[in-house]
Amino acid sequence: MSAQGWNETLITATTDGATLTAAAAATALPAQARVTLKPNFFYYIGQQMIVKAAGRISSVITTPGTARFDIRFGASIVFDGLAVLLDTVAGHTTEHWHLEILMTCRAIGATANLFGQGRWECQDILGTPAGTPRGGIVAMLPWNTAPAVGANFDSTVSQQVDMFFTQTVATGSMTVHQFSVQAMN
Repeated sequence: MSAQGWNETLITATTDGATLTAAAAATALPAQARVTLKPNFFYYIGQQMIVKAAGRISSVITTPGTARFDIRFGASIVFDGLAVLLDTVAGHTTEHWHLEILMTCRAIGATANLFGQGRWECQDILGTPAGTPRGGIVAMLPWNTAPAVGANFDSTVSQQVDMFFTQTVATGSMTVHQFSVQAMN
């Protein structure tokens, strides 16, 4: 049976996020791109949301560390991409990347949750061929583990959607240039 809905873009970033260089979790988005979902936005099981982002990343050969993207509703991490190993064969300067995460509502109410899977495409992922031309590698998210339901959140109250980025070392940088949140149904 049809949900009698339509796809809708809830927000897009109109400016770049901050260039993140610290070895700590931080919001990757400009303040304008953090959409607040109204109470009961998720009102039926099976409802879907897609988060898309694109930007640039830099890292060094000797200590590239890892890259980790997560989606948060307030303080709850509703999707965790886990730490993706960055390239140790070549250094990277302002390499572009693309991220897409599909999340499906699995429970609603005071203990709502989402099941998420995604992919991060980038040349700065361990395993990228050293020769030219260099293509990107696709890291399936969550990285190196089975997909799982994210942390619970209260879908009966408003929730601010945010995307965080964490790198394990302060030897690189990451900037979000484009971002959107889409309600799929």
